Amino acid sequence: MSLLDFPPELRALLGASFWHFAIIFLRVGAMTSVLPAFGEQYVPMQVKLGIAVAFTFVVAPAMPLFTEPETPLHFASLAASEAVIGLALGMGVRLFVMGLQIAGTIAAQSTSLSQVLGNIGADALPAIGGVLLVSGLALAVMMGLHVRVAELLIYSYQIFPLGEYPAAAGFSEWGVYRIAQTFYMGFTLAAPFLITALIYNLALGVINRAMPQLMVIFIGAPVITLGGLFILMVASPMILDVWMREMMTFFADPGGGLQ
Repeated sequence: MSLLDFPPELRALLGASFWHFAIIFLRVGAMTSVLPAFGEQYVPMQVKLGIAVAFTFVVAPAMPLFTEPETPLHFASLAASEAVIGLALGMGVRLFVMGLQIAGTIAAQSTSLSQVLGNIGADALPAIGGVLLVSGLALAVMMGLHVRVAELLIYSYQIFPLGEYPAAAGFSEWGVYRIAQTFYMGFTLAAPFLITALIYNLALGVINRAMPQLMVIFIGAPVITLGGLFILMVASPMILDVWMREMMTFFADPGGGLQ
């Protein structure tokens, strides 16, 4: 039995459904390719494709039926605009992972742990950054990252309607705002390590001035390393809690900073 044997109404419905899913897949696929956890470098491409198709089947029933593009040029324009919007939304979520990496790098540099297990993951990260990254991704998935992503995709069609390119000025301001928030968050999360490093260096300087003959660096290096590990153990739950709250705030209002 071929497709031509179906009634014309059913063939028209199947054709409309195909284009509906295909157009939604353009945005979903672009966003999924850079999402945290789902779009990591070590995730096989076949798995990423399966995740994108699964998100498409979740989002498509919630959207009004999109009609078939009128011309190939129209479809090319849709593909370009949807890919740009999907990548922008995915990078908006991805920036939270980068903020966690920035915090880990700052913390490691402050506590002399920047060279320990530096290449443990796909990206070259110090030990503290690797621990925070894996913990953050696991926490995000446990807290329903897939549900939040599906909600964001459905809500994105209200912020960025289908086939309309975002205004360049507002889009660039939104990007700058998100990047600025990422660096602000990274520095904030690393604050316990920075404060400890400042106190350590001040104390080391006072001791060195009081006893110049004492090799304070040999005494201080193990202290700052142990202190960094202790702070990681004590402060990591608070760091991940603040990070998760910031991510959920973004999902609740992804257009923050968009003019």
